[in-house]
Amino acid sequence: MQRTVIHMKNYFYLLSLLVFAGLTSCNETSQEASSESKDKSIDLENPEMLKVGNRLFSIPSPVQTAILVQQSGAEYDKNILNDESKFNSYETKTQKGLNLGVYGADLGYVNLYGQTQDAIDYLNAVKALSDDLGVSGAFSEDFILSFQENLGNTDSLLIMVSEAYKMVDQYLQNNQSNDLGGLILAGGWIEALHFSTQAYKISKSEGLKQRIGEQKFSISNLIKMLTTYANSSSEEYKKVINQLIEIEKLYDQVTVNYEYSEPEVIEENRLTIVHNKTEVELDDVLVDQITAKISDLRASIIQ
Repeated sequence: MQRTVIHMKNYFYLLSLLVFAGLTSCNETSQEASSESKDKSIDLENPEMLKVGNRLFSIPSPVQTAILVQQSGAEYDKNILNDESKFNSYETKTQKGLNLGVYGADLGYVNLYGQTQDAIDYLNAVKALSDDLGVSGAFSEDFILSFQENLGNTDSLLIMVSEAYKMVDQYLQNNQSNDLGGLILAGGWIEALHFSTQAYKISKSEGLKQRIGEQKFSISNLIKMLTTYANSSSEEYKKVINQLIEIEKLYDQVTVNYEYSEPEVIEENRLTIVHNKTEVELDDVLVDQITAKISDLRASIIQ
């Protein structure tokens, strides 16, 4: 039976999903929250409900996966990340959107391992791609400076990123750019699954194996979300969907049994304790096949 203590309720979707992943360290044992984050929480085990356009999709955040990678005992390995200096090599909207998601997940990974300089470098890559995509207002020079000054201060960073998210989300809605939001989310999800599969090669952690298997439902939701905007998108965009469909075929062999239990709320400590049980059935041969496919897809994105 899984038992997780969570705090800081109301985890944001789309761009905040990836940036918040990079800026939040998520202390699982903490039983205190600041007044600003009183009603905020992160459930490390369950997917987030994300709104894209007028539809809701259930997809786990990169920070959830990065935390599991760290907890598996895997050491920090920058080699599994996308090179932060490559941001200026991406030319199309699809490349930039996907890699903004990739870099956001990378930002989460390096921050969880306390890699301050790398965190700054990846934030700069996120900002550069945001500039190119026209959503730079969320990452002004003042924001970057404040980020650097508040590294390690989770509550302050949470407030900063929530404000940045509101600006980006408003831009995407006003400009009817939900396809861009989908690309960002897809890039973050792909990179997070990449973390999991690469770490599993070394640690053989059952927790990571569970997380890899649980993506059976997430990939289905991701494909549905991206397909919503496929008719008005580029061939490059559609190619990513087709590659995801090939991975989904492998997930048809995965069996997932999920048992929901009512969460325990401790109001005096502003805590929610989740008691859920998920059983995933897949063998290492299938994990290896998924690993190869996700590596190929990621390579085509970050090249």
